[in-house]
Amino acid sequence: MAEERIMITDDDTMSLQNARDLLTDAGFKVNVTRSGRDLLRFMEKHTPDLILLDIRMPQMDGFETYTGLRRLEKSMGRKAAPVIFLTGENDVEAEQKGLLMGACDYVRKPFKREILLKRISNAIQNSKIIESLTEEAEFDRLTGFLNKAATARKLTQVCNDENGMLAILDLDSFKLVNDLFGHQMGDRVLVTFADIVRRTVRREDILCRIGGDEFLVFCKNAMEEKAVAALAKRLNEQLVGECKNLMGEEFGIPIGVSVGAVFVPFHGKDYTRLFPLADKMLYQVKRNGKHGYAVYGDRLPEEEQEAAPEKEFAHLMQIVEERNTSSSPLWVSQEAFTGAYRLMKRYPGKEDGSAVSLFLSVSAAEEENEDGLSKAAEYLGKLLGETLAAKDLIWQSRPTQFLVLLPAQNKESAGGTVERIRQKWQQADSTDGFLLTFLIQESVS
Repeated sequence: MAEERIMITDDDTMSLQNARDLLTDAGFKVNVTRSGRDLLRFMEKHTPDLILLDIRMPQMDGFETYTGLRRLEKSMGRKAAPVIFLTGENDVEAEQKGLLMGACDYVRKPFKREILLKRISNAIQNSKIIESLTEEAEFDRLTGFLNKAATARKLTQVCNDENGMLAILDLDSFKLVNDLFGHQMGDRVLVTFADIVRRTVRREDILCRIGGDEFLVFCKNAMEEKAVAALAKRLNEQLVGECKNLMGEEFGIPIGVSVGAVFVPFHGKDYTRLFPLADKMLYQVKRNGKHGYAVYGDRLPEEEQEAAPEKEFAHLMQIVEERNTSSSPLWVSQEAFTGAYRLMKRYPGKEDGSAVSLFLSVSAAEEENEDGLSKAAEYLGKLLGETLAAKDLIWQSRPTQFLVLLPAQNKESAGGTVERIRQKWQQADSTDGFLLTFLIQESVS
């Protein structure tokens, strides 16, 4: 039984009744209006899944109504409802005009039941696919915040139109969560932090995730330093409390939040210029002990003014090395892994000889073990973090698959690494019922 709501707008009473009966019998929820103006009034408060819109209507025809509809949706910040134009005439020029305007289909009257239902079904399905792709393109899957690309588009407009506070939020010592507790726990901490941010700011504020553990918020009409101070204080207090719940009272990681902020429009309305100012303040907090905030002012701190090249170099290297002080292997994205592999392929070390790639995969020995597969894969990730060296790179290509790059090794030396991982895997109780597969390839010679 379909649950979609269809709006039919047609001044022909007989045609309107026939379409309503046909769609109601098919299980749709149906509303009807007899003019374009009535449709626009209806759309001010309702959002149907699809609109059947007659072209030939007095006072306001279908094309004029369609233009007014799109203008209304844009002004209200809504997605565009799919529209199928209806006509009783065989007018190719009108059909072309409707499709060029953006209608998803064109149906002639009198209706043929199966054709009308199929076209409605296709239009609704295509609309949902487009909506899903749009959400995927704009929103971070883990947190539901705007992703980096959508952030730039959104805040370019917002900073130009609104007053408020642009603040970058960066989690301190977050890499240790991944290193010590695994990446699944890291994801749980990120989701928890996102929930804390939602609770802390207002509904009209804009929330973004612009990096692994780096977030951005735009708080509308927040124009005082005390707002930044309150935000940083609440985020730090709540994050530590939630991390104790997730990892235990003695989780032992100096986790926290550093906040760098700039007020709009005090320092301009151009997002591309405002972001670096907030970023500069963020790393001032990082250098001064973390877990706090800094606001961009009319004058930079003395040490930031006209910095000598040596100071600027030291500052940039501190940023680069911020999260690379661990002795654990590096967990990287596909892009970073590919870049490192290609670099080694292009410039192999003369003395080191080669690099080796390892493929590791976890599978269930029996079908009934499938439920525990994610935990087994999580254990393998933890095992790799404990066994591999700081120079090694790990890319988790799938939830149960890992690709490892071992620089300065050959197949023989890598065999010892593989054997240590295999022994630890076999000794663990949590791996009973799961198979560990290894493949070794000498990648660079």
